[in-house]
Amino acid sequence: MDEHENINDRVSKIKEKQAELEQMKERYAKLLLGEDMSGGGKGVSSALALSNAITNLAASVFGEQHKLAPMPEDRKKRWRREVSWLLSVTDCIVDFTPSQQMAKDGSNMEVMATRQRGDLRINIPALKKLDAMLIGCLDNFRGQNQFWYVSKDADESEKGVQRSDKWWLPTVKVPPEGLSEESRKWMQHQKDCVNQVLKASMAINAEILAEIEIPENYIDNLPKNGRESLGDSIYKSITVDSFDPMQFLSTMDLSSELSVLDLKNKIEASIVIWKRKMHHKDSKSSWSSTVRLEKRELFEDRVETILLLLKQQFPGLPQSSLEISKIECNKDIGFAILESYSRVLESLANTVMNRIEDVLYADNMAQDPSLAANKRTTSSRVSVGASIDPLSTESPSLTPTGSPTSRTLSDFMGWSIDQEGSESTKGSPSPKEETEHEKYHSKSARILSKTKNSYMEKLEAYGLRSPTVKH
Repeated sequence: MDEHENINDRVSKIKEKQAELEQMKERYAKLLLGEDMSGGGKGVSSALALSNAITNLAASVFGEQHKLAPMPEDRKKRWRREVSWLLSVTDCIVDFTPSQQMAKDGSNMEVMATRQRGDLRINIPALKKLDAMLIGCLDNFRGQNQFWYVSKDADESEKGVQRSDKWWLPTVKVPPEGLSEESRKWMQHQKDCVNQVLKASMAINAEILAEIEIPENYIDNLPKNGRESLGDSIYKSITVDSFDPMQFLSTMDLSSELSVLDLKNKIEASIVIWKRKMHHKDSKSSWSSTVRLEKRELFEDRVETILLLLKQQFPGLPQSSLEISKIECNKDIGFAILESYSRVLESLANTVMNRIEDVLYADNMAQDPSLAANKRTTSSRVSVGASIDPLSTESPSLTPTGSPTSRTLSDFMGWSIDQEGSESTKGSPSPKEETEHEKYHSKSARILSKTKNSYMEKLEAYGLRSPTVKH
């Protein structure tokens, strides 16, 4: 009887392997055809096909993650299996490096050996670790009994607390007296861990997007100057003598996702315009300008700081026009895989962060029911992204006792505000400009300085890549 069961188990495993093999063949066939199953040659590039495949896989696996609970084993197994198929492509993206080889007669000769491309060799292990950290965080909620969810279709009297206006999500309920002190600290710890994953995946994604070449069709559709891109009002606010990025954002309309995305599009377009003007400053092209180089560098630095602050404040923001254009026109398969993998991890981390903040919000409401009145007031504020929390924005004292506030990108990655304090500016600005420039850089926006140069070193310092791996 046991032998018969063993045979059946082996047969079922063989059939399962065969099914996986057929599925893998079908997946790779679609990639080779560029998602054009007619074979007419109208498919997308291999890079975009792989990017879409990772994006669609993540959407089908993580799209229903509406609660803080472990992923079902079948979905978790599917994710690990299919994402490994797509990532396996990077094993064949290599550089030739000189290597020593000993001949039969004992002499040494130099030959060219292959090694995985440097950016992939560093970032793929880091992203896999972030992936495991996220799934492990969800697994940590197995068996918890301090909070529970009520269906969105339940009676109004039975519903829990709704932090945002996302009516399709189940509501959260906690005990009448709120979470226990131990559970509250544990939840805050989980939030900090997810926040680390979010900021690290954001950093990797931003680094890869910065490396992708700007498509010509995007450049062709740009205005010829930064003022036209930003508009007179924003342009004047950015080019004033005394500039504060936080004060600037406080004057902008950030009441909806659409308005934030529109501001991001304008800022990114102005950055491209000013960079091209500086690049063509000695030519007679239509991109050249008589504006002083130092001034343009200062303005560009300001808008880059605003852009970084927007990305930090709204991690769930949709892709901008520039990012979409880069992804669609990119031909580098390695960049496509890194960008899409980091993007889906960033999206999942943002989702988990929101679910944790839902529970912490319900806990605060249970401790102080009078906060229900504040909810109506704060709900009119920005509701985009994970970092816009009415409690942390309006009432810092209402966070649970002993719970540290969420760390920023600079905290996690180790980008100190004063790290580049001794850096000299390019060119020779006037004393007035230099004083204003130093004042500006004394703000929190200094985290922008030299991120590219220190990025990989900081990943290593936080254990997100092997210290033995070098560029």
